[in-house]
Amino acid sequence: MYWVVALFDEQTEQLIKDVWKELRDEDISYYIDEVKDGRPHLTLASYKELDKENYIRQMDIFYDDSDSFGVTFNHVGTFLNYNTLFLSPTMTQELLDFHTDHHKHFETFITEANKLYEPGQWIPHCTLANKLEADGLSKAFHYCVDRLGLTKGRVEEVGLIELAKQDGDTMEAPLIYSKKLK
Repeated sequence: MYWVVALFDEQTEQLIKDVWKELRDEDISYYIDEVKDGRPHLTLASYKELDKENYIRQMDIFYDDSDSFGVTFNHVGTFLNYNTLFLSPTMTQELLDFHTDHHKHFETFITEANKLYEPGQWIPHCTLANKLEADGLSKAFHYCVDRLGLTKGRVEEVGLIELAKQDGDTMEAPLIYSKKLK
């Protein structure tokens, strides 16, 4: 498995990591422990298989002149039947174009793509907690609503994550490529 992700500025990333840690400290969610060295992100695309060397070369070229851009998080939501709580950015034309342009450029990889991340299906989100029982989902929601408020940040980097190892509830999914945006 591979994921193409949009990564945030340091301040936004740290804020979300702090929330992950606080949810663990409050015994609500252990999401922070589920992915070794995980970074907050928006997933742009996901693939079962990938010619990663070719994909990385194409990412390097495609994102060479791409600009960073602002995001505003003002939604806390959940995916029904997945017991996941997430922070969602306001869908701006800039974010929509960034996502759509990615998929247009990398359309030759579509046969291995997860349909949930394709244009018209994509729900941009940054996971805050997952695998929650109903009571935990409620606690996490209230905690995050009280803790977060309107959050402004920037998408400053794109990366490629590869699932290296999964052992029970823990996985290693390192960032194998990243490119800073201008």
